[in-house]
Amino acid sequence: MPTSRIFAHISSAIFLLLSFAPAGAGPLEYAVKATFLPKFAPFVQWPTAAIGPPGTPLVICVQGDDPVAALAERAATGQVAWSRPMAVRRLAIIGPNSGCHIVYIAGSAAQPLGQALAALRRAPVLTITDAGAAKGGRGMIDFALTGNRVTFDIDDAAAAESGLVISSKLLGLARSVNRR
Repeated sequence: MPTSRIFAHISSAIFLLLSFAPAGAGPLEYAVKATFLPKFAPFVQWPTAAIGPPGTPLVICVQGDDPVAALAERAATGQVAWSRPMAVRRLAIIGPNSGCHIVYIAGSAAQPLGQALAALRRAPVLTITDAGAAKGGRGMIDFALTGNRVTFDIDDAAAAESGLVISSKLLGLARSVNRR
């Protein structure tokens, strides 16, 4: 399937999720966020040294205790990005050498959100938070509830500091973008 058709399918799925995911829906809200995690990967480029040898998995980590973790495992099953299978790991504490390419940071007693973000600052890891500004920090992608929809903001400047390139196609779907 041509890349443009793949993008069209993914964009349509993301648009539908953004449009119809009710705020405060509990399990549905978590399912929407978990579904996004592997869908972001094709729109991000990592430095060659950070991504590992061909065929190694693209690792999505969930830090902290959050209902998104189990749903992310299901959402990533069978998914492929950059010709790599996806794997999901749960971690209580995250650091730059945790082996993660994407991290959904929920925060925990062992490592609050702000500490987790500080540990990953300038590491080639896509950080994703959930309304992070209200919890002590924002990731490169920050989920938010807008009206009755799950939306997201992107900090492209933070991604650039970490050597990541976020596709203009994904930037165009964000509610707001902090440009590089």
